Amino acid sequence: MSLNHGRTYLAIPGPSVSPERVLNAMHVSAPNIYEGALVDMVHAMVPDLKSVARTTGHAAIYIANGHGAWEAAAMNLLAPGDKALVLSTGRFAALWGMICSRLGVEVEVIEFGRHAPVDPAVVEETLRADTDHRIKAVLCVHVDTATSVLNDVPAIRAAIDAAGHPALFMVDCIASLGCDRFEMDAWGVDVMVAASQKGLMTPPGLGFVFFNDKARAASVSSVSYYWDWGPRSAPDFFYQFFGGTAPTHRLLGLREALDMIGEEGGIEAVWIRHDSLARAVWAAVAAWGQGGEMAMNIADPAERSRAVSAIRIGGGNGLRLRRWVEANAGLTLGISLGMNTEADPNGDDYFRIGHMGHVNAHMVLGALATIEAGLAALDIPHGPGAIDAAARVIAGR
Repeated sequence: MSLNHGRTYLAIPGPSVSPERVLNAMHVSAPNIYEGALVDMVHAMVPDLKSVARTTGHAAIYIANGHGAWEAAAMNLLAPGDKALVLSTGRFAALWGMICSRLGVEVEVIEFGRHAPVDPAVVEETLRADTDHRIKAVLCVHVDTATSVLNDVPAIRAAIDAAGHPALFMVDCIASLGCDRFEMDAWGVDVMVAASQKGLMTPPGLGFVFFNDKARAASVSSVSYYWDWGPRSAPDFFYQFFGGTAPTHRLLGLREALDMIGEEGGIEAVWIRHDSLARAVWAAVAAWGQGGEMAMNIADPAERSRAVSAIRIGGGNGLRLRRWVEANAGLTLGISLGMNTEADPNGDDYFRIGHMGHVNAHMVLGALATIEAGLAALDIPHGPGAIDAAARVIAGR
């Protein structure tokens, strides 16, 4: 007998759960794209987006996923023959570098592995060695969705400054925006890319690039018409926001999502909620690990994302557990990404829990209890007390 009938829970690290309010806001007839409510709404929404990004700089909106936002940032700043330094801590910074390479950019990748963040000292050393300042940009992710590592963005900025290097600092916040604390201006980030489908609680389809005056001054002349962030960030006509027809219904959903962030108490309150829910997950994993192999992929809590947790369970049981909880309880967990080894070529020793966006205590506790049921059903060794431990975090004890 299956108990998965009823509302399912997509607990993957994006796309995250879309609130009913967001979906209902989108469930309307197409609005006028030339004048009136939609036009006014978008002009008013841009400052709210910047507030979430913690910047007074510029914002460009693209009809794209996160990969499109990567390419938009690269197209505006990196010409063929330029050099970029990519700081890889899992999967996604390297993919951003691959996109740059396809555009003719010379890419140098520093690999920091899958279990630790960027080492700022290595960044400083590398930039000091670049005496001709060939490196035009330093690229990293704030949170790597595959490994769940949280990189120390202020420390990386300090390393760039200590090296006396003029490179632009470009950060991917696709997984972290609206989940983990991020201060674009205060932390000295020149360019930040994000997308709609994670902390912003809106279906996939909107990509964002935020940039400061330094980045705007460094824009290349070879950027294509569509990716050019100039008209999008300072449009003379409404269509220039989007390089053509506006993505009307996603904009309506995004407006509702930003309203929900404001009603919660603003982005600071959202960060606090994500921190509490993440710590509840970590407490459960620590308890399970006392009687089995389960452990967080990132050992140090200070280096873990509040948006996603990558968890090693061992014995190929990540795949078994994911399939059991989905088939029997309606819970979908995240697959392993890039965690394969010779001993585990498919990365089946891992699974991921997304706790980002429209997520509350009963959703996280329900997911954890379902995982515990799966562990019991599959006879996967695990320690007791996980749900109690998570509940105590939720209770603030």
